[in-house]
Amino acid sequence: MADDHGENGADPADDDSTRSAFEGGEDTSQERIETATNVVLAVAALGLLGGAMVGLISPAYLVFLVSLAGMYALLSLGLNVQWGYAGLINFSVAAFFGIGAYVPVLLSATRSPITDSVPPIAGVFVAVIVTVVLALAIGIPTLSLREDYLAIASLGLAEVVRLVFRNQADWTGGTSGVGGIPLFFDGVPVLETLPRDIGTVDVGFYTLGFQFWNSLLNAAIVGAFVLGSFLVLRRMHRSPWGRVLRTIRSDEDLAEALGKNTYAFRMQAFVLGSVVAMLAGVYYAYSNYYLTPDIFDPIYTFYAWIAVILGGSGSNRGALLGGVVIVTIVEGTRSLGIGASWRLFAVGLLIIAVIRFRPQGVLPPRDELIWPGARGGEADE
Repeated sequence: MADDHGENGADPADDDSTRSAFEGGEDTSQERIETATNVVLAVAALGLLGGAMVGLISPAYLVFLVSLAGMYALLSLGLNVQWGYAGLINFSVAAFFGIGAYVPVLLSATRSPITDSVPPIAGVFVAVIVTVVLALAIGIPTLSLREDYLAIASLGLAEVVRLVFRNQADWTGGTSGVGGIPLFFDGVPVLETLPRDIGTVDVGFYTLGFQFWNSLLNAAIVGAFVLGSFLVLRRMHRSPWGRVLRTIRSDEDLAEALGKNTYAFRMQAFVLGSVVAMLAGVYYAYSNYYLTPDIFDPIYTFYAWIAVILGGSGSNRGALLGGVVIVTIVEGTRSLGIGASWRLFAVGLLIIAVIRFRPQGVLPPRDELIWPGARGGEADE
């Protein structure tokens, strides 16, 4: 007589209910973490706004913090495409960050050793082309390598780029840097003169002048970059292209066995991530009045990796959160008078704690290999 409960006498329904309960427990735990994260972010935002209203934090500094968070979010979003999607260990983030800053400035700054006749917005498109060419030049010989070898090669090539911009004074200004950086919207009707046209406005404890309105305009620029990058990457993450990349990250041999050109997909992810990181450099350049080769400092690569690990590898939401946390640590410790060495020490402790207690990150992607509508809703990224 056939056993209605299977070979081991267990009801299959019990296995389903046990599995559902386990999955439900995981979902509940993640939901609690996400709720707590949202609450902390909301409280922090209200605290900053409240501090600005009572005169503890200047509005210009508040705008600067938001803009800086957007800059680090772009760096982490770009790295997330490379590492979180395709599993590429890239230590050349700072190189593309610097390219995004230097190329438009060298074409538009009044003290540029090349020319100052190119509008900054047109210079951004030139920077995109240069970034793609450089990414291909770095990617062609290195993306066939794996793991540690790719990491070493990308780190070495990033240092080569830094030394070129540091030593080629005839082209880049060398260690003296480049001054005379115009406003980003120089040559654009209305926007070019908007910060000056608004004039001075007295608001409570503060007098808002040109510097504030220009910072606000720069914040709008980096905000547009972040929003556009996030929406594009979110769509690509859910596309067949994104699923192929995640398969390559998990098992490259399997992807090749399925007939996918893994080298081409990895190259596309590397180029796309480099362009996103380049946009962060554009904001950095036009929010400062002077640019030096210090922008190629590997610390920016380090911060991008921390943001991705903290937020959750493969998660676009996590990359945004990581950017916010990096700004909190860097600017928070600076405002408290804590030195750079202790700042890095604090960052190291944070990473150790995350790896120990939350190795998947604070906001990891869920159901990333399942079609978003398979469960009646859209999967999170």
